[in-house]
Amino acid sequence: MKKKVAKLTLVSALTISSVIAYTASTTSPVYAQGSLSELNKEKSNIENKQNDVKSKLDDSSNKLNDIHSEQESVETEIKKLNTSISSTQVKITEKKEQISTTKEEVKKLEKQIEEVTARIEKRNELLKERARSYQQTGGMVNYLDVLMGSQSFSDFIDRVGAVATIVEADQTIIKEQEADKKLLEDSKAELKSKLSSLETMLADLESLSSQLNTEKKAKDKLMAQLKEEENHVHAEMLSLEEEEQLLKDQQVAMEKAIKLEKERQAELARKAAEAERQRKEAEAKAAAERAAAQKASATKSSSNKTTSTSSSSGGSSSPSVSKPSTSVSSGNFTRPAGGGYLSSGLGQRWGTFHAGVDIAATGAVPIYSAADGVVIRSYNSSSYGQVIFISHYIDGQQYTTVYAHMRDGSRLVNAGDVVSKGQRIGTMGNTGDSTGQHLHFELHKGPWNQAKSNAINPVGIVPL
Repeated sequence: MKKKVAKLTLVSALTISSVIAYTASTTSPVYAQGSLSELNKEKSNIENKQNDVKSKLDDSSNKLNDIHSEQESVETEIKKLNTSISSTQVKITEKKEQISTTKEEVKKLEKQIEEVTARIEKRNELLKERARSYQQTGGMVNYLDVLMGSQSFSDFIDRVGAVATIVEADQTIIKEQEADKKLLEDSKAELKSKLSSLETMLADLESLSSQLNTEKKAKDKLMAQLKEEENHVHAEMLSLEEEEQLLKDQQVAMEKAIKLEKERQAELARKAAEAERQRKEAEAKAAAERAAAQKASATKSSSNKTTSTSSSSGGSSSPSVSKPSTSVSSGNFTRPAGGGYLSSGLGQRWGTFHAGVDIAATGAVPIYSAADGVVIRSYNSSSYGQVIFISHYIDGQQYTTVYAHMRDGSRLVNAGDVVSKGQRIGTMGNTGDSTGQHLHFELHKGPWNQAKSNAINPVGIVPL
């Protein structure tokens, strides 16, 4: 039994007593007036409960509106976060691409630097070789060789200029290579600085992305909580709407009881008036008979006086009054099913509380009202299936019986109907949250409530 059904505030026992009293004409008008007063009081209580339920429904509706407003606000924030996350992710991808490109550029520069460095080192080796040669032979000797080898003075000048040009060219090449190397190293340093900056920006973006995702998770969690709260409020509203409908059913039953009580009181008043009229007629007739007898006794003989006295005594007898029938006491229950066996008892079952007993059988098994009562609800529930709730008042105690999982289309009574003990109300079935054909029967000492705190074990109370 999983469905959340509203708490049943069942019709008072006075509903039952008013119906029974309608057929018991010997009840005194004083009791009848008191009964009507109690019925009106109960009707007033139902109306107060209806107002209370309406107020709770309004509160729940306002709460639901507040939840929806907050959900819209959170949804807007989540959309903004999703946009920011997507934008940040694009930037992260771009930065990663830039870092990858920059790293490639750094690698190319490092390769170029290596090549330039190798050329410089090669030329340096050549210059070192020349320097060693100068040191071994002496620079002046080389110049004398150049002079001695010249064919003329102008040739000498040309040779000296060529040597100077070579030396100067070597120095220029070295300087250019060193400048190229410095440029490459500066470019490398610049690229590394750029790479460091990109990596810093990437770290900042990844930190931002992590922060945004954390915020989104928090918003998603809040949205889930709001959804759960929304479902809870919806369930409360469904429960209150059920209760509101049940109170309407009770009001109909109570108005019917009040009508029956008024009719009963009118009938009692009519019978009382008729009895008073008959009493007065009987008294008048008896007085007339006595007067006639006394008049006759003055003119008749003493023997006639004796006869007159006997006749007068017979005329004074009054009509008899029937005794009221004895009301049914506690224990006035009958078996709720026309057949079957007890397949499950009251108590813990599969981790939940089983608030009643199950009677299983096959075939078209009739279901009966366990006692005299008034039908409070007769409808199709997602958990109880085809179900009937009946209120009883036995020996000053209110009871509620529940008959669940009946066959579709088999319910024979509606809310507000007065039923008698043993009256057929439906047929055993397998509707709602049920496995296999059976009657789920509950007995509550007092009204039914969602927690089923009033459920008692019917074994030993109701014949099963």
